[in-house]
Amino acid sequence: MPARGLRPKSAAVVDVLVSQPRQASFGSTGDLARLAGVNVATVTRTAQALGFAGWPALQQELRARYLSSLSAPQVAEEHHSAGSPASASLRRDLDSLALVNRRFDEAEVRAVAEAVAAARRTTVIADGSYAAVGIAFAHNARLAGYDVHAVTAGDAELANATAKITGDDVLVAISFWRLYESTVRAANEAHSRGARVFAISDAASPALAGAAERVLMVPAEGVTFFPSLTAGMALVQAIVAQLAAVDPARTNRSIEAAEAMWSRFELLHRRPTGAAARGRTEPGSAGAGLGGEEPGEG
Repeated sequence: MPARGLRPKSAAVVDVLVSQPRQASFGSTGDLARLAGVNVATVTRTAQALGFAGWPALQQELRARYLSSLSAPQVAEEHHSAGSPASASLRRDLDSLALVNRRFDEAEVRAVAEAVAAARRTTVIADGSYAAVGIAFAHNARLAGYDVHAVTAGDAELANATAKITGDDVLVAISFWRLYESTVRAANEAHSRGARVFAISDAASPALAGAAERVLMVPAEGVTFFPSLTAGMALVQAIVAQLAAVDPARTNRSIEAAEAMWSRFELLHRRPTGAAARGRTEPGSAGAGLGGEEPGEG
């Protein structure tokens, strides 16, 4: 809330957000204006007064929080509609990626990449289906030459990993929808130990945001009972791309060492030829590794 509070008409808008979250989460700006008895411009100004770029940004977080209050069957019911679910899912992911692109904040991505580059070790927490995002992040960051590990094997492993975190480390917490309690606890514990904490989520939940230096928000709403990981995956790929640019020489050495070891172990069905076979990585070979084709890591 702004220091001076809100004007009466803006307060009426906030009352609707609180008292009718479903209607506000899925309705248009005009719908919300009618419910609050104000004009559309007031809705936009209220969103800006609350620290958002506009109503779409506020509605995205509001809807993420509303959906996090529902059970999986209730979420599925909210998204029940006629037509092809497969097509709807693809359209939703395309819209989410477009939203990430429009709201892309290079400073936030650079901050995470530089923190990982400077850290003694980076621990990535991602559980359930979110583990896919965490594994890709850690896998590619290690190929870039940094000590990054994803904790995905359950609470016992998470507790052991958290016990080793120091003030020289970074923790990246990845969780969407209703959040995993273990992720929230680990983030707060890491913060109390002096580690730098970053969160990737679909809403700035106080439980997680309180421990995080930055919360990088991406849309994660799907079209059925489970959240979409597409935007989250795109964001961590962007972070690793930025990380690889922090110290290009270090990253090149790491990629070349990995390529040489894959060849020694004869792990890959297709192998580079020509200059790459003699130890100089061609443009395409590095890309294949960064894309997650390092066998034995999955």
